[in-house]
Amino acid sequence: MAVLHLTKDDFEKVITENETVLVDFWASWCGPCRMLGPIIDEIANERPDITVAKVNVDEEEELAAQFEVMSIPTVIIFKNGEIAQKSIGAKPKLALLSLLD
Repeated sequence: MAVLHLTKDDFEKVITENETVLVDFWASWCGPCRMLGPIIDEIANERPDITVAKVNVDEEEELAAQFEVMSIPTVIIFKNGEIAQKSIGAKPKLALLSLLD
């Protein structure tokens, strides 16, 4: 499944209409974000049971503030519309997958 690129206009709909959503808060200038990007893409391709999305913090400052994203990359796992897990910094794929359990 393709990675969704969320804005404030569609964020709430995606979070509430999908059971499990992994959201990567990132920016194009962020080195660790660029390292994490291919891992996020792999997870999206390998886990059709979840929705994988990205939020560019430079373009969506309101969303970053709403979820208190102070450092990037930040990955937040939403389950049934609620925050279930939060991870700050680049992590290996297995660490991110463990957040989904």
